[in-house]
Amino acid sequence: MIPERVIASETRLFKAVFPNTTNHYDTLFGGTAMHWMDEVAFITATRYSRQRMVTVSSDRIDFTHAIPAGTIVELVGQVVKVGRTSLRVRVDVFVEQMYADHRIKAISGEFSMVAIDEEKRPIPVEHRIG
Repeated sequence: MIPERVIASETRLFKAVFPNTTNHYDTLFGGTAMHWMDEVAFITATRYSRQRMVTVSSDRIDFTHAIPAGTIVELVGQVVKVGRTSLRVRVDVFVEQMYADHRIKAISGEFSMVAIDEEKRPIPVEHRIG
């Protein structure tokens, strides 16, 4: 792992939790949260490697706090491990009330991303710059 690349590739995405993303309990759908997390993992892995990346697995996604409608979430992706052809990206989701400073970690999980060539075959992660 190249520490400078890890720092430079950290990805932050903010979303407002609107009614169209909530379930009958008025909390964020788990599937929507996972979709957002996978998107952040993809962007993080791509920014680290500057190669074509695809998700091959997600590991243990912990939903520790419900995310109510009318809140703001911040998703933070960071590369935590680099293998020969893959990266492991941790994504944490924080929730905060729109009109208060307090925030808590609500969800966390890890995603395995693989570098691929034009034929969609795994290739070495090269840490391209630029």
